[in-house]
Parts: sequence; C-alpha cells; structure tokens
Amino acid sequence: MGFFDTILFPIKWVVAHIMVAAHNLFTFIGMDPSGGWSWLLSIVALVVVIRIILIPLFVRQIKAQRMMQVVQPEIQKLQKKYKGKTDPASRQAMQQEMMAIYKENGTSPFASCLPLIAQMPIFFSLFRVLNALGPISRGEADPIGPLDQATAKVAESSEIFGASLSSTFLGSPNIEVKIVTAVLVVLMCATMLFQQKHLTQKNMPASALDNPMARQQKMLMYVLPLVFAVSGVSFPIGVLLYWTTSNLWSMGQQFWVIHNSPTPGSPAAIALEERRARRRARRGQPVLEDDAGTLLIEDAPEQRVSGQRQQPKRKDRAKKSPGQTAQPVEPADPEKSSPAAESDAPAGPLEDAAPPAKKPGSTQAAARKSSAASGKKPPKKK
Repeated sequence: MGFFDTILFPIKWVVAHIMVAAHNLFTFIGMDPSGGWSWLLSIVALVVVIRIILIPLFVRQIKAQRMMQVVQPEIQKLQKKYKGKTDPASRQAMQQEMMAIYKENGTSPFASCLPLIAQMPIFFSLFRVLNALGPISRGEADPIGPLDQATAKVAESSEIFGASLSSTFLGSPNIEVKIVTAVLVVLMCATMLFQQKHLTQKNMPASALDNPMARQQKMLMYVLPLVFAVSGVSFPIGVLLYWTTSNLWSMGQQFWVIHNSPTPGSPAAIALEERRARRRARRGQPVLEDDAGTLLIEDAPEQRVSGQRQQPKRKDRAKKSPGQTAQPVEPADPEKSSPAAESDAPAGPLEDAAPPAKKPGSTQAAARKSSAASGKKPPKKK
C-alpha cells in the first residue's frame, strides 16, 4: 500500500461500506446481485449520502456568496484606490486590505468552493476502490472493509450496457466501454458547465459581474469542464457516474435556492418578486410600483362583517401648538339654551374654534326671546 492509499484508507473504508450496504439493500428488494444496475444504484446511493453530509457546507457556501455580494462595493472602492499602482508594495497592501474586508464580513472568495474541495478526497477514494476491484477479486490486494474477494468478484463481473464499472476509455478495447465512457464524459461536462453558467447569469446581480474576480470565475467556468473532458478518458466508469450524479444533485440544490432564496438584486430575485406579485394580485391585493420600479404590495381593504352595523369613526381634532394648553369645556346650562338654538346647533363633536362675533342688537333679541319663553316682559328702555 502506497503513501497515497494510506492517507485515503479511512475514506476508502467508508466508501466501501456505503456501497456494499446499498448493494445488499437493493439485492434484498429483489434486484440481481450480479447485475450492473444494483451496483450503479449503489454509487448513486453513495452520492446521496455524501451530499446529505455536505449540506452544512452547502449552506455555508450560500451565505458566503451572499456576503460576497455585500462587500462588492467596498472591494470596488479598494480597487479604484490602488488603480494604476503595480509596484509590489501596493499590490501587497491591496491584498491585505481586501482580506481584512473579507475577514470583517465573515466570508472568503474560496468559500464557494468548499463543497467541491470536500468531495475531492471522496472522488479519489472511489477511484482507488474501483481500481482495486480486479486485484481484490484475484487475491492480489487486501480487502477494503466489507469489500472482500467474493464481493469484489461480483462487482467486477457486473456490467452496464456491456461495460463494467471499473473499465476506462483508454484501458479497454471494448467499443461498448468507449461509448458509455464518452456519453458519461459529455454528460459530466455539460452538467458542470450548465450549473456554473446558470449560477452566473441568474443568481448574481449585474454589479457583481463587473470585477476581476467575476471575470476569473467566468474563465474558470469554461476551463474546468475542459479539464474534466480531457482527464475523463482515464477515469473508471463508476467514477464518471459518481461525478455526473453529483452534478445533477448540485443542479437540483441550485434550482431550489435560485427559485426560493435568490441573491438580492439578481435576475432571479426580480423574477421571484414578480411571481409573488402575481400571487397577491390573484388574491385581490393590488400591486403598485414606486418611482424606482420596486413592487409594492397594498393591503386589501377591510371587508364589512355581514349582520353588523359599521359605526362612524370620530374625526381627529386639530393638533394644538406645543405651548398651548387644553381649556376645559364647561357643561351647557339647559335654562340658557333655547329650543331654536338647540335645533340650529350642528350635531357632532365640539371643535376647538373661536365663537363667532356677536352682531349689534343680538343681545336684546336674545333677551326678548328668553323673556317670551319665561312669560316676563322685557324691561323698557329709559
């Protein structure tokens, strides 16, 4: 056992246990134990288990991407500050200030690569396990956990469309192996390219695409599939199947995030607001837009409850100045009020307004009316 195999042995042991346990499960439900489909589904089960374990890293990746969008204005200011300065001291100072911004906001430009980096040991461990099927089945290598000589013989003899899981494009003259390998390489690269391009176009705002880091990521988006296309001819079919299935899982996760929790300001976020606006419009809630074009949702008017009379609402009084104090209102004297005044008085709350100015002769007229009501004669003028 070489140095590389010694380092990967614990991970190889876990990979072998998951694959054999999944194969036993599929055999228990009636699948052919020597068929290639039971072992193919075992690799798919390995992908599911590994990706479930990596969900915390995926959540951290999403949070890091959100924070990267938040710090983009500060990064752009820093780049403008050191624009045109190419000396080593300025470049080092810019990198130090940039890393300080990332550290202050709890993010890193490499945080989005965490799921990919975490899968690399599993990728190489599966590669070594599949390559060891032949030597283990012939007794030339030690078993790996539950993957003993008998189990390795069954796995080695199983085929999918005439190709075994441990076969490679360059290592087998079989035409079926070359066709299956070529199809899996194309699927692996296509799913990887679509995943990266879909993320760049729909889940990133336009402001985040106009910086050197975004241009590097865009270049990497096309370089990585090309690298895997060239190196894929040396991978066993089982490894290609693992990587393609993992890409499909990543696409499903990405579609869910873009559809339900997109990056603010991205095209996906705008599409989400439009969907929410259409749903609220169907419920009877009018949708408005402000001057910036942002969708505003107006609450639906309150419906009157049937069978209950809607009470009138009292109008608010005019606000008093800060230095003015409220004057107490004296109760009206029923003896001083006349029926005519009561009938002419408007209904409603008392207003804090000044009383109207009295006209000349109004005092005498009021006195005559009061005397007529009480039966007394008014006093004569002297």
